[in-house]
Amino acid sequence: MAHLLGGENLTISFGTRTVLDGVTVGLNEGDRVGIVGRNGDGKSTLMRLLSQRAEPDEGRVTKRRGVDVGYLDQGDVLDGDLDVGRAIVGERAAHEWAADPRVREIMAGLVGDVDWRAEVRSLSGGQKRRVALAKLLIEPHDVIMLDEPTNHLDVEGVAWLARHLKTRWRANEGAFVVVTHDRWFLDEVCTGTWEVHDGIVDPFEGGYAAYVLARAERDRMAAVVEGKRQNLMKKELAWLRRGAPARTSKPKFRIDAANALIADVPEPRDAVALSKMATARLGKDVVDLEGVTLAYDGARPLFDNVTLRLAPGERVGVVGVNGAGKSTLLRLIAGELQPTSGRVKRGKTVVTAVLSQDVRELDDVADLRVIEVIQREKQSFTVGSKELTAGQLVEQLGFTNQKQWTRVAELSGGERRRLQLLRLLVGEPNVLMLDEPTNDLDTDTLAAVEDVLDGWPGTLVVVSHDRYLLERVTDHQLALLGDGKIRALPGGVEQYLELREASLGAADGGSAGGQSALPGAGEGADGGAARGSAAGTGQFAAEAGDGGASGATSGASEAEKRQARKELSRVERQLGRIGEQETKLHQQMAEVADDYGRLAELNAQLQALLAEKEELELEWLEASEILE
Repeated sequence: MAHLLGGENLTISFGTRTVLDGVTVGLNEGDRVGIVGRNGDGKSTLMRLLSQRAEPDEGRVTKRRGVDVGYLDQGDVLDGDLDVGRAIVGERAAHEWAADPRVREIMAGLVGDVDWRAEVRSLSGGQKRRVALAKLLIEPHDVIMLDEPTNHLDVEGVAWLARHLKTRWRANEGAFVVVTHDRWFLDEVCTGTWEVHDGIVDPFEGGYAAYVLARAERDRMAAVVEGKRQNLMKKELAWLRRGAPARTSKPKFRIDAANALIADVPEPRDAVALSKMATARLGKDVVDLEGVTLAYDGARPLFDNVTLRLAPGERVGVVGVNGAGKSTLLRLIAGELQPTSGRVKRGKTVVTAVLSQDVRELDDVADLRVIEVIQREKQSFTVGSKELTAGQLVEQLGFTNQKQWTRVAELSGGERRRLQLLRLLVGEPNVLMLDEPTNDLDTDTLAAVEDVLDGWPGTLVVVSHDRYLLERVTDHQLALLGDGKIRALPGGVEQYLELREASLGAADGGSAGGQSALPGAGEGADGGAARGSAAGTGQFAAEAGDGGASGATSGASEAEKRQARKELSRVERQLGRIGEQETKLHQQMAEVADDYGRLAELNAQLQALLAEKEELELEWLEASEILE
């Protein structure tokens, strides 16, 4: 594979702290790299150096002649005075870009529901993110670098972006580097992982799940003293192997290796014990929404005669389209909003707490130190059956002894987010609501947060676009599809995406005339179905078959998927039987080690068994591919 760009002996310091120390990395055609590491360890800095947006103190960055690099900043860098059209395509005439099906597919997938004539400053955070992504992706870059691309995107937007990156180039063409806290996204699109820590970069093959396995194995082999972090990685790996159905059909490493690592690891949380503790703290009644309708100024109701009952110790995730009312639902449950009609009934012992998306909640304690903020609330805290001091709890969520004495005003965005959560937890609420809790947090901190939540016995409601987090800390999910109703998702986030694709497909099929709704494209654009309603307000469309926003299916019918699940079940039973036979043969061979004739017989049986096992593993992988 041809070399595209690289950094040699890169060193950079900020003040007295060396962030990167003699780092050498390279990017070749076909590379799909995710960068992980703790907040402040230099992930974004490394990417800015490689894109030549920053200069190293020592070392150099080389780039092959003619290589074009596109870069998505973590923050908002769009000109707020521009309208959406000019922000994306500049002054180019409509016919210059509208005739390109690839560009139309990007437009439909990202900004199909955004008004083409609206000023950028009037958009929501999620809409601005989509506009910035569209501006980047319509250009034919050789290398794309993305800094937290999933921030502010909903689940559907994250899934679309993953599909686009997987199909943007052929396998041995182009390259991208992505910094993100979204572990599902890392696992879905990346074939390599760079871990940035302690001034160095360690490369790993595979996505996030493979990285978890390799890192756990590396830590165990090296017998490092990072016991807490290692336990968290093993615990997370155990969930990856045992976890949600959406993950079990997508193996990223060999089952045997994973099972060996997690054989002695307990389940992430004891559901029975937590339920008993929750009932003791909450009683039988928590929060019930009964026939609730909520509308603003005569507009279409956000909620229309919905009923929702939260049980003691229930863990529920909420997904939905932007503007469907996810944050509003949390405010209704918390009592911050009153419904237009219907009633919200709360148990007498309920104490709610909401982690909002606004980190300015900490402005009132900006002059205090981290440990002082927590100690002012409470001196001790119970996690599971363990009693922790304020200092121990702060350390468990990533604040070292030195960081504990840092002023709140000097914390990074991710550190402020952690402190927000800690401040809520020490108040010992029994109903905890988290609104996009993963924003600005690194993967290590997310694992630590999940570990704390595993031992927390109350009722938990999580609104997040992070599929991994939802599947990890909640037991079931609900969907808000923008129709005023709340729907249960027994099939998890995958079922939500299928529902959205079906609704978008129905909307596309019902569009009149089959004409493209591309703004400014005129009547000469290729025929296609409009996405959304009100075609004259700037909605986009994708040409049928171009793989637009409604999302192409994997190609396997439901009947084929059901057959594949049966095959998986059959093969797994046979593999279990073969495993028992293999163990028995090894025992017999050990008993007759001096009888070479008998040993040869047993060895022949063993080789035949291993050959059968290999064939079954191939069948297992083929069936898994159908379910992807």
